[in-house]
Amino acid sequence: MWPWLALAALGAYHGINPAMGWLFAVALGLQERSRWAVVRALPAIALGHEASIAAVAAILALAQLVTAAELLRPLGAIGLVAFGVFKLIKPRAHPRWVGLRVGPRDLVVWSFLMSSAHGAGLMLVPILLGLPAAQQTPDIPTIGLTTLAEDVAAVTVHSAAMLLVMAAIALIVYERLGLNVLRKAWLNVDLIWSVAVIAAGVVTLFT
Repeated sequence: MWPWLALAALGAYHGINPAMGWLFAVALGLQERSRWAVVRALPAIALGHEASIAAVAAILALAQLVTAAELLRPLGAIGLVAFGVFKLIKPRAHPRWVGLRVGPRDLVVWSFLMSSAHGAGLMLVPILLGLPAAQQTPDIPTIGLTTLAEDVAAVTVHSAAMLLVMAAIALIVYERLGLNVLRKAWLNVDLIWSVAVIAAGVVTLFT
């Protein structure tokens, strides 16, 4: 049960992080003076995030075909620590190729790049490795239907949690608080995320 709770918790955390999309959605709503603009942006942002997570899950599934199971966990742990250190050194290493005039396709691509730049999918590697199907070691390496089904379910649970939290925050900020709240109650979630990524890598390496 704990891997699914962890997937939902990480999704909720990504939903809280303004850099993952709700801030962009609120800005679009304020620009167009429309609640619908906020709501319309959220599914595209969630889809881009889901695509980033799915790409990591697919790479991990393929890696299980060519890499010994006992090597995947330490390799994933080292990758987490290295990425976390990189984000601490370069916290502003984010894509900046879009403005506020964007369509749904632009939002999907932007969200995919932003989620990838934050290592959102990488953080899920230890959890995905903890799922029962990922722990199997068949004599003939194949990607079974059970593994694929669990990967799809994992991505869905994570992205759904993110979308729900992101939507709630975006609408509350748009309707009640406004962007001025960020000046009064700003929290450096990128720093927290970097430390969490490193901590997850260390825990994964020694468990």
